[in-house]
Amino acid sequence: MKVVVIGGTGLIGSKVVARLGEHGHEAVPAAPKTGVNTLTGEGLAEALQGADVVIDVSNSPSFEDQAVMDFFRTATGNLLKAEAGAGVTHHVALSVVGTERLQESGYFRAKQAQEALIKESGIPYSIVHATQFFEFVKSIAAEATDGDTVRLAPVNIQPLASDDVAAVVGRTAVGTPANGLIEIAGPEVFRLDELIRKGLAVKNDPRTVVADVHARYFGAELQHSTLLPGPYARIGEVTFADWLARQQ
Repeated sequence: MKVVVIGGTGLIGSKVVARLGEHGHEAVPAAPKTGVNTLTGEGLAEALQGADVVIDVSNSPSFEDQAVMDFFRTATGNLLKAEAGAGVTHHVALSVVGTERLQESGYFRAKQAQEALIKESGIPYSIVHATQFFEFVKSIAAEATDGDTVRLAPVNIQPLASDDVAAVVGRTAVGTPANGLIEIAGPEVFRLDELIRKGLAVKNDPRTVVADVHARYFGAELQHSTLLPGPYARIGEVTFADWLARQQ
């Protein structure tokens, strides 16, 4: 099976490419580095020739509201048009648990717009909703930092390792299109502020993490379960402690 991975040189994409290759599939990494640009359409038609499945794990280089909306609308539109021309029979996209509940955020409005385009395209699809990756502890802290203080809402989160994300995305790609959402989360639930506090402590980061019920998460105010998956989510295997140990 030929699978083209958009964003195939990034954190998740490179892992997906490797996993699919190990299982005998022709996995093609597609990214600006390999001459494929979904924003301009450059190289798309050539990359998708003979493709059975396209996986999109790409992300916007800017999280500014208009820029991120423009990215997902344009890139997804170009990609879906190229897929229709190439006869692709399964589109797999990686998105985020809670996207529909985080619409105060420009980033998540853009992800919702991306999902709408996929659903309306007529191409069989699967959208994988993942909770936040352990690898994003640093960026979550950075976005919530004010001086030497990190302000985060004391709400629950069920993060997971990128390896577990890649495994589910890969299995989804070679399976039957869900024509709906598939959720994946980690094996443990944390309070958001406690998760970030633990992650920073391991790096000897001197910032103070403060629980603030009104602290915004990439522009959105959170409720207690906003970031949690539903009851039928697939659960990853790697714990946060094991992941931290690997980093050291």
